[in-house]
Amino acid sequence: MNSGGAGQADDISGAAARVGNAPDKAVEALGGDGPGGSEPASRAPECGAAGSAAEAAEATDAPPTPVRGRGRVVAALMLSMSLAALEGTIVATAVPQIVADLGGFSVFSWVFSGYMLAVTVTLPVYGKLADTFGRKPVLLAGITVFLVGGVACAGAWSMTALIAFRILQGLGGGAIQGTVQTVAADLYPLKERPRITAALASVWAVSAVIGPGLGGLLAGYADWRWIFLLNLPLGAIALVLLVRNLREPARERTSGPVDWPGALAVFAAGGLLVTGLVQGGVAWPWISLPSLLLFGGSVAATAATVLIERRAAEPIIPSWVWRRRTIASVNVSLGALGILMVAPTVFLPTYAQTVLGLDPTRAGFVMSVMTISWPLSASLSSRLYNRVGFRQSALIGITLAALILAAFPLLPYPGSAWQPALLMLLLGGALGIYQLPLLVGVQSTVGWSQRGTATSSVLFHRQLGQSLGAAVFGAVANATLAGRVTSSAHGTGDTVTAPSDGLRRAVATATDHVFLGAAAAAVIALVALLWAPRRFPVIEQEG
Repeated sequence: MNSGGAGQADDISGAAARVGNAPDKAVEALGGDGPGGSEPASRAPECGAAGSAAEAAEATDAPPTPVRGRGRVVAALMLSMSLAALEGTIVATAVPQIVADLGGFSVFSWVFSGYMLAVTVTLPVYGKLADTFGRKPVLLAGITVFLVGGVACAGAWSMTALIAFRILQGLGGGAIQGTVQTVAADLYPLKERPRITAALASVWAVSAVIGPGLGGLLAGYADWRWIFLLNLPLGAIALVLLVRNLREPARERTSGPVDWPGALAVFAAGGLLVTGLVQGGVAWPWISLPSLLLFGGSVAATAATVLIERRAAEPIIPSWVWRRRTIASVNVSLGALGILMVAPTVFLPTYAQTVLGLDPTRAGFVMSVMTISWPLSASLSSRLYNRVGFRQSALIGITLAALILAAFPLLPYPGSAWQPALLMLLLGGALGIYQLPLLVGVQSTVGWSQRGTATSSVLFHRQLGQSLGAAVFGAVANATLAGRVTSSAHGTGDTVTAPSDGLRRAVATATDHVFLGAAAAAVIALVALLWAPRRFPVIEQEG
């Protein structure tokens, strides 16, 4: 779920077709606070403040791509997003075949962790580059790097080489995930944006359904290396469509050189932190010298980042990202979303297989129903936030999500598969009216020259939250399992049935604890939103 997570998970061809036929009108009432992070210089009413998104002020400049070309750009954006969405679900199914060929099972987790690390730490950098040089060159470069990395992965001769090439793929994936969302916001007016964003998120839903089966077929009947070549035709079509149809207005480049020292400092701070979170408690104990060095190094690199960014003419992470209450509160809230998403995406499939006794395919369905209701709910969210506003819509969604997550421990043991599936269906619906209004809302409070930075900021914090959630909930689950399994093993003389039932109960209890933790994360997200302005400061787009 990256972010975008997901993560990201915000209907499909029909929605894209409707958006592709959107009226040829100026992009609507978008902008942000003034340079100092105070009140906007030119404010338009937020959706709901005047009762309708249509009442927001019209933009001062025309959209860059003509109406007749937008459908093709949307197709290119969806194909681009499918590159990142498919890679995880397909690769996961080929673990046995890859390990049997290359070896290195002890470090195989870095095939995923290395990719996630590269995506996370590059998001802020690509956001700034998109604001400086334009979206098109950044997106084209990102797709190209991703495809080159895929070809290199297909030719990997060892597990170390595969991990290195997956990190290269992640460098391209970071550009894709952030820039696609930014281009979508550039192309469509505020009232049309939920449908295009939901259409993009539906790519993740489709990938979650077809990815594992497709990966299994390729790994079982062809060769696992074809998994990494599958994206080549999709990426090639996306590149052609973008080159021919994406048009950006001529704008002067932002003054000042690119802040490469700041970019390196961001890489170092984020890389050390994510590595510590991913490997802590797995490769070494949390309280150990490697953990101390990684987290201490991350703190030092963060301090260096602050010093560098304060002196830079065009910082990678501008101070206004945290000075503006709207963006700062959404950053924290979506970081908490990243934390809570670990519960259904990581722990629920194990629960379904171990406790409910389902096979992997049916266990995956228990979780994947969430990816169906999420984009459907998101596509309809504008009907809610047009009436009550971005903040209020998100508050309703995250409150419902907290209640649904807290209800999971109330399920009977062992229960039936439809019970957690129903909760996941409801959870997807709640999160659809929570995340998308926040993303659209933040994009609507900044102008073109800041939208890439703002979009990447919220996506970066969600990715960072997922890393933190995996570490925290992993520790919680391990502690619960250690205590319960040991207790059940020594508490009975039955050496066959009792340990099996004890393990099932231990996994059930551990999953309950994780979902309670996810409910607490939802409460944190809710509290962060209470700090946000009641009405997001939607302002006119910069010319």
